Amino acid sequence: MSDDERRADIFGLLRDESRHHTARVTPAGAEWLASAGPYSRSTLSLWTAHPTAPAVLPCGSAFDVVNAPAIFGRRMLDRLWSQGPGSGPVAAYRGRTLLFAAPGTAQRLPSLLSWEEWGGSGPDGRETAPPPLLCHGTGDAVTVPPLSPGPASGPRWLVAPDTRHPWLPGPDVLLWACVRAARDQAASGTGSVPLPPTVPPLAGHEAGGGVGGRAPPPRRTALAGLTDDWLNALFTTAALEAGVRGAALVAVGGYGRGELSPRSDLDLLLLHDGKSGPAAIAALADRVWYPVWDLGLALDHSVRTPAEARKTAAEDLKAQLGLLDARPVAGDLGLVSGVRTAILADWRNSAPKRLPELDELCRERAERQGELQFLLEPDLKEARGGLRDATALRAVAASWLADAPREGLYDARRRLLDARDALHLTTGRATDRLALQEQDPVAAELGLLDADALLRQVYEAARTVSYASDVTWREVNRVLRSRAVRPRLRAMLGAKPAPDRSPLAEGVVEQDGEVVLARTARPERDPVLPLRAAAAAAQAGLPISLHAVRRLAAASKPLPVPWPAEAREELITLLGAGESTVPVWEALEAEGLITQFLPDWERVRCRPQRNPVHTWTVDRHLVETAVQASSLTRRVGRPDLLLICALLHDIGKGWPGDHSVAGEVIARDVASRIGFDREDMGVIATVVRHHLLLIDTATRRDLDDPATVSAVATRAGSLATLELLHALTEADALATGPAAWSSWRASLVNDLVTRVAAVLAGDAVAEPEPAAPSAEQERLAVEALRTGGPVLALRAQTEAPQDDGEPEPVGVELLIALPDQPGVLPAAAGVLALHRLTVRAADLRAVELPAELGKDAGQGKKTTEVLLLSWRVAAEYGSLPQAARLRADLVRALDGSLDIPSRLAEREAAYPRRRGVTAPPPRVTVAPTASQLATVIEVRAHDAPGLLHRIGRALEEAKVRVRSAHVSTLGANAVDAFYVTNDRGRPLPERAAAELARAVEAALR
Repeated sequence: MSDDERRADIFGLLRDESRHHTARVTPAGAEWLASAGPYSRSTLSLWTAHPTAPAVLPCGSAFDVVNAPAIFGRRMLDRLWSQGPGSGPVAAYRGRTLLFAAPGTAQRLPSLLSWEEWGGSGPDGRETAPPPLLCHGTGDAVTVPPLSPGPASGPRWLVAPDTRHPWLPGPDVLLWACVRAARDQAASGTGSVPLPPTVPPLAGHEAGGGVGGRAPPPRRTALAGLTDDWLNALFTTAALEAGVRGAALVAVGGYGRGELSPRSDLDLLLLHDGKSGPAAIAALADRVWYPVWDLGLALDHSVRTPAEARKTAAEDLKAQLGLLDARPVAGDLGLVSGVRTAILADWRNSAPKRLPELDELCRERAERQGELQFLLEPDLKEARGGLRDATALRAVAASWLADAPREGLYDARRRLLDARDALHLTTGRATDRLALQEQDPVAAELGLLDADALLRQVYEAARTVSYASDVTWREVNRVLRSRAVRPRLRAMLGAKPAPDRSPLAEGVVEQDGEVVLARTARPERDPVLPLRAAAAAAQAGLPISLHAVRRLAAASKPLPVPWPAEAREELITLLGAGESTVPVWEALEAEGLITQFLPDWERVRCRPQRNPVHTWTVDRHLVETAVQASSLTRRVGRPDLLLICALLHDIGKGWPGDHSVAGEVIARDVASRIGFDREDMGVIATVVRHHLLLIDTATRRDLDDPATVSAVATRAGSLATLELLHALTEADALATGPAAWSSWRASLVNDLVTRVAAVLAGDAVAEPEPAAPSAEQERLAVEALRTGGPVLALRAQTEAPQDDGEPEPVGVELLIALPDQPGVLPAAAGVLALHRLTVRAADLRAVELPAELGKDAGQGKKTTEVLLLSWRVAAEYGSLPQAARLRADLVRALDGSLDIPSRLAEREAAYPRRRGVTAPPPRVTVAPTASQLATVIEVRAHDAPGLLHRIGRALEEAKVRVRSAHVSTLGANAVDAFYVTNDRGRPLPERAAAELARAVEAALR
């Protein structure tokens, strides 16, 4: 079909008015929509074949999109048409309103909104701030409605595009509409974030937890009530049939608290007074338990007398915790009341002994399960900060020894329970682990935008529970210490009483192991006091008192902008305190002080990082980077700038586009707010912009190429900036996770920094010289040249001991040397994949040997070039293969007798693919200015067996020569760079390089 015929078909479709029952897309409007993507003809063809199919189009070129909640978006649209200049195209999708705006709006509108003064209220006291708006710009894509209306639940046009160049509102127009829509919202009393009308709230939300309106029904309580009614009738009938009196059915644990999720098990205790015979009690139990099992319900049951229940509770801490929530379901209420009273009395009497056991139990569980607020697949119940910890806090409160902070704890527990309810509903299983593949369905069940919004809500709840746990257990330990040795006894023994208060800073003192405010402190008159108290606490290695933090949050006035010098110095002191910075920072963040100091922090707070290499959320990673940077301050001339850069280097995450580019702008604004001068602001912005420069260049580029060193020197600009980048690179990697840093990576970065420093000092970039092989490599190369075949050396490699004295395991070092010939890279990589060796890093280069060692290649010529492949590999499982087997298979692969692709395909077919998260597609690009000597092909893909083999085959089929290769695996991601030339050893022309990148990408799909 020709282009003209395709256009005729699509335009004919659009002219068929019978298809359009909503806003109508004209032919010109369809052309405008299609122009947003790189392949407009393909988009038009898709619409021709599937007129009711929505399309995914990129933002940033033809349009940006502002994504608002449905009701608020309708208000904006009403204002634009009734009092404003009108609107561009507008769509509705999944309870959201999509307003198409001029390109650049997504970057500008959020900053305009942040400058508005939203602190005011409407006439009846309601907040006038708009709900969070999602701004999609460059680097984002949106689903646009089809040309013809599809299903009622799908996307649809409210204002359809009708011209080839529609008018699109800019950020100033949309800001005006936001302000007026927010005022309308406050006046109507619908709340700041109305629920999308097409997405009903989860039935499991508890009363009081609704979003922006009436509270949803208390589903968990209702489910527990229905279960109570059924079990009551069942027990009453069974007791009559068995002839048992003086018995009761008791709900314990989560059922006792009325927290039944859809797939929760039933925790039941059959309590009896011991007067009925064993046969009668057994008959009663059978008549209750079997109907429960017959329905397929999970049941945790026991049969005990009151004395047996108390004895079991005294011996088993978990059983005692369950009995603390005992609740009568049926039978003798007096019997249940007596047991409950006795259990509570026993718990309070044994609290000094039992609470340390409970604390240790919580710590052991946290070691096994990790911290919920940092896990990509968290266990909502068992992980630290989960439902089990919230239950432990109830037990501490029941002991009357200490109490947990109540503010926010109920809501946090409710959110975790809501997430578990939605997880049970979407999976149909009794599971507490929020697996990656379940997160989007759970988010949809809860009426949240996506999986990231779900994780962020769960993380915030877990952070509240974790902080409450820290405060509570600290108070428990303080009380127990004070009870261990009474003050009067200490006086009798002649010990000097400890001072009540020790001064730490102006208005800050230490009392009983905590940092508190001095009696003379006046937070309302001293805006620097919160930072001063935090810095003093971190430097002293002490926790800051909960009451002190709350008083500071309630009474302190905002710091003037720019900050006074004292405030800036206190922040730097806090960041430079090392490990003790973390708990102090968490205490300030729990009460909202951090976002008061740094408003941009809110966007990274509790933001998940989908890369498995990362251990922490974005905000905690920034703090951990500052902790690591505090130990590197002696290596730089401006330690204050290093600490600030560490805190801000990823501040751009959560904004559209490259987080380094966005972070540069934010870091400059924050540096100005903090009070740095213009020169320092420029340095901070530069370091944040290029904080990945050294590690990316060192691991993905040829350091012997002069263009590599010159490019880094140009971006660094000065030795002082290079010094900061070097220290930040190490701190960032150490704070990321164990897979992000090693002595091998450190050596590559050190080598790059040394070369760049020489250039910045005035030395010319040296022409590359062939790197001298090591003695082992030279021995293998000579042997390969002598035998004319591959020579292998496989040995375990342990790097130099780290600071903790433990060697850093990096797998196995595999060296391969063989005379230069076609097909080496795919053959070697394929053999490794067949033997289930995972490539963690690799390096390929050619070595010239003396001519007298060369082998006769005919016509009087001697071959003296040997390929050296240096691998770091690890066995997927089991032991390592023998080097002789590897060599034999490599010889067969090179001579063509071993069909590697077929063998890999057979193995993949033999193992069914497991269900999991779909990895993003591979991306292959050309780095145009990375080298003057070769064309650099960058490959970023999901790591999989045979990946490097497929890349090598694609390069071999393209008849290019691999000059060097730099392979790096980070978690489940492969990031590789290949320096390739044509058969004459020169870089590829631009068109040929682009075709090669497309060919490699096609081979990986």
